[in-house]
Amino acid sequence: MGKVIGIDLGTTNSCVAVMEGGEAVVIPNAEGGRTTPSVVAFTKDGERVVGQVAKRQAITNPDRTVMSIKRHMGTNYKVKIDDKEYPSSTVAR
Repeated sequence: MGKVIGIDLGTTNSCVAVMEGGEAVVIPNAEGGRTTPSVVAFTKDGERVVGQVAKRQAITNPDRTVMSIKRHMGTNYKVKIDDKEYPSSTVAR
């Protein structure tokens, strides 16, 4: 049988867990944390980064960093980065 995975897409942080032996076990992110900041950032080269890396970039590059995008899911809200508009559903992917 396949594994059951739960995803908590939070406005501030997100978390992923898998059911093992009847209990939810949180899967650590690439940096070993139990939660991942729900932040997306665009580098000057156009690369998209997420999580803690994106949150750190917010300090030096706030105009290219998006936080709390979940609040706009299902709306026509768009983020403008370098004169290009991104729908909230695209940023959240």
